Amino acid sequence: MRLLVTGGAGFIGSNFVHQTVRERPDVEVTVLDALTYAGDRASLAPVAEKVTFVEGDVADAELVDRLVADADVVVHFAAESHNDNSLSNPWPFVQTNVIGTYTLLEAVRRHGTRYHHISTDEVYGDLELDDPAKFTAETPYNPSSPYSSTKAASDLLVRAWVRSFGVQATLSNCSNNYGPFQHVEKFIPRQITNVIDGVRPKLYGTGENVRDWIHVEDHNSAVWAIIERGAIGETYLIGADGEENNKAVVELILELSGLPRDAYDHVSDRPGHDMRYAIDSSRLRTELGWEPHFTAFRDGLAATIEWYRANEAWWRPQKDATEAKYAQLGR
Repeated sequence: MRLLVTGGAGFIGSNFVHQTVRERPDVEVTVLDALTYAGDRASLAPVAEKVTFVEGDVADAELVDRLVADADVVVHFAAESHNDNSLSNPWPFVQTNVIGTYTLLEAVRRHGTRYHHISTDEVYGDLELDDPAKFTAETPYNPSSPYSSTKAASDLLVRAWVRSFGVQATLSNCSNNYGPFQHVEKFIPRQITNVIDGVRPKLYGTGENVRDWIHVEDHNSAVWAIIERGAIGETYLIGADGEENNKAVVELILELSGLPRDAYDHVSDRPGHDMRYAIDSSRLRTELGWEPHFTAFRDGLAATIEWYRANEAWWRPQKDATEAKYAQLGR
C-alpha cells in the first residue's frame, strides 16, 4: 500500500505515521505537511529514514494532485485546530480546513484514490453537563467556533463528494486526543509542561467543562480499522469513554506529579467555551471490532506525563512563545 498522510508532522498525524511504520512495515508512507507552527519535523525524526517527507500546503492543487496520483490511500489529518487561534484569526482555518479539503477531494476524485477524512466531535457543538446523551453520527451539526465550523464544512464537502461523484471516502469524528508530540498550546501538555517548569497550572473558568479524552494511539488504531474494514460513505465516531472535566484533569496531573491537587490557578474563561463533549463509539466497536488499549484515563495520562518529562528537547523550543501568547490573552 502507498499511503499519503497529510499533516503527518502534526500531533495526531505524526503518531499515526509512527504507528504505521511500527505495525505495518509493508506500507510505503509519504507525509505532506506545511510545517506551520503546529507541525514539527522533529516529530518524525525517529522514522525519518522510513518515510518520504514533502513540505507543502494541502491547498496547493498541483502538488496535491502529483502526490495523490502516486497514492493508494490518503488519510487527511492536516488542519488548523486550536480554538483560541481561530477566535483571533479565522482565515487560516478556512484556508486549510475548507479549501485544503476541497483540493484533496478533487484530486482523489480524478485519480480514484481511497480517502479517509479525520474530523472532530466539536462539529456537533456541545451537550449540557447533566444530559445523559452522547454524540452519534446522526447528531445534527452545531459548531460554535471558527475552528469547529470549518471542520463541519470540510465534513459536508466529503459527504457531498461521496454522493455526487462516487469518491471512495470514509469519515471519523474523534473526541479530544492526548499523548506524545502534542503542541504545548493544548490543554494537557500545557499543564504538564507548566508543572515540569514549576509553574502553577491555569484552569479556564470553573473547570467544569467536560471532554471525552482518548489516547492518540487508540485514535489511530481506530483509523486503521476504518481504512481496512469501514463502509464507504459512512461516518464513525471514535471515543474511549474517557469523560473528565478540566478541573479533574488538572488535579490528576498534579497528583501524578506528586503535588497537591489544588496547586493551580483559575483564569478567565474562553469565549464560547463548549460545556461537554461525549462520544458514542458503539458502532465502531460492534461493526469493526475495535477496542481502545488505554481503557483507564489515569494510565494514559501517566504515560503522557512520563513522555513529556523524557522529551523536553522536543517541546522546550515551543514553550516560551506559547506562554507569551497566553500572557497577552490573560490566560
